[in-house]
Amino acid sequence: MDPITYGTVCSGIEAPSVAWEGLGWAPTFFSEIEAFPRQVLQQRQRAVNANQSGAATLGVPLWGDFTAMRMRFFRRLGIRLPDILCGGTPCQAFSLAGLRQSLDDARGNLTLEYVRLANAIDSERFRFGKPGLVILWENVPGVLNTKDNAFGCFLAGLVGADTPLVPPPGLRWTDAGLVAGPRRNAAWRILDSQYFGLAQRRRRVFVVCCPVDGPDPSEILPEQEGLRRDHPPRREAAARVTQALTRSLGNGGPDDNRAQANH
Repeated sequence: MDPITYGTVCSGIEAPSVAWEGLGWAPTFFSEIEAFPRQVLQQRQRAVNANQSGAATLGVPLWGDFTAMRMRFFRRLGIRLPDILCGGTPCQAFSLAGLRQSLDDARGNLTLEYVRLANAIDSERFRFGKPGLVILWENVPGVLNTKDNAFGCFLAGLVGADTPLVPPPGLRWTDAGLVAGPRRNAAWRILDSQYFGLAQRRRRVFVVCCPVDGPDPSEILPEQEGLRRDHPPRREAAARVTQALTRSLGNGGPDDNRAQANH
C-alpha cells in the first residue's frame, strides 16, 4: 500500500515532516522563499531545487514562491500529486504586529492563493481518478475577527461557496466550528501549544478541510478532555454555517496571541 503523501507551502524548517515521519507519510514537495529555511530543508529533509533536472528522483522538490506553482510544472517534473496540502500562510496581515491590514496586505492575500493551489491540485487528482485532497492550514487567532471577514472568504473558497461565508447573525467567528459546502467540509479549532507538551502558550487556528465524501474534519482535530474548558462539540442539522462546536475560554494571562485575537 502506498504511503500517504503531502506537500507543504510556507514550509519553514518543516515541522509537518518531523511530526509525520513516524507515521510513514512521505512529502512530494516543499515550498519556501527564505534562504535559511531552504538550506535547512536541503540539509535535513532531502530537499532538492525544483528546477534541478530529475529533482523528483533525487529528493523532495523544493519550490520558491508557491503562487507560481502550476500543474503543468508537476507533470513536467514528474512530481507526485499529494494526498494532503499543508501550510501556514503568513500571519502578519492578521496580527497587531502587522497592523492587521488583512486581505489588503499582499501577505494576507496568500490565504486565497493557498485555496487556488488546493483547487488546482484537486482538479488534477480528479483527472486521474484520485479522491479529493485533504487540506490543513494554520494561522493566528486574529484572522477570525478582521473587518473584511477574511476568514469567511477563506472558508468559502475552501468549501466551494459562491459568496463569502458569514457567522450567524449577531455573532463573530468563534474559536471552533464547522461549515459544509458543495465541494468540501471544513472544521476549525484554536489549539494552544501548552496543552501538547510545550512550556509556552502559543494559540493558533487550525483548519482541516476534507472532500464531502471523505472523512469528517471535525473528528480529525484533537480535543484533550480535562485540559480545556470547552462546551461539548455539536453539529447543527441542515445549517450551512453552524454555531460554535466549542467556545475556548483559555486560562487567561497575557500573551501575544490573545492580544492578536483582541481578547
